[in-house]
Amino acid sequence: MRSFTLRGLTLYLPEAALKGNLERALSSGRYEHHEADALLLHLRQGDRLLDLGAGLGFICALAAGVLGEDAVVGVEAGPETVKLARKNLAANGFPGVKIVRGAVVAAAGEGEVEFGQRPAFWASALKGPEGWPENAEVIRVPARPIGRLLERFRPTVICCDIEGGELSVLVEPLPGVRLVVVETHPQIYGPEGVKRIVEGLSAQGFAAAEGAKADTLVFRRAQAP
Repeated sequence: MRSFTLRGLTLYLPEAALKGNLERALSSGRYEHHEADALLLHLRQGDRLLDLGAGLGFICALAAGVLGEDAVVGVEAGPETVKLARKNLAANGFPGVKIVRGAVVAAAGEGEVEFGQRPAFWASALKGPEGWPENAEVIRVPARPIGRLLERFRPTVICCDIEGGELSVLVEPLPGVRLVVVETHPQIYGPEGVKRIVEGLSAQGFAAAEGAKADTLVFRRAQAP
């Protein structure tokens, strides 16, 4: 098990999970740094964060340090990654942050959905336009419709990094949400997909906000409905 320290938080993960550029990102402090910067810029007392694609639990832990652990919920599809997120949250003093296992989807209804689990956990994803991600093991995980997540946890802020799933999820109604921080994946759906996300959020009263960097976009709604 390796450990890395980012922004005062210690993240643990097994050697086998250090695939691709992950080790470099963790060592340099660049792991999820655009999302982290945007959230720290915009979070305010009274917010409730829903983190779609919780990964190692870093964003959840960072937000819990600002808002308190009861105000933060993460959703993560990979079974082993869920365990890592919970371990990291407990190790950093936030055992009360809830991590929901499952893949975020747009459609309503209960049941399961196929999910492509990759050795590089951070690149695992639902089936995209080009098929399953390379080297993915297809498993079944609980489907977590975004509408039901919103009803259950009533977030005011959404952070979203779900490897292309945002294309369908973020064009759904987001009642009560005032801020969206999303890592887009134009390599999956092209600039047309990014445009669709922007237009879908704009139609709900969101506008581009300070903190956007590279493929991470930030949207704020002046008054949540």
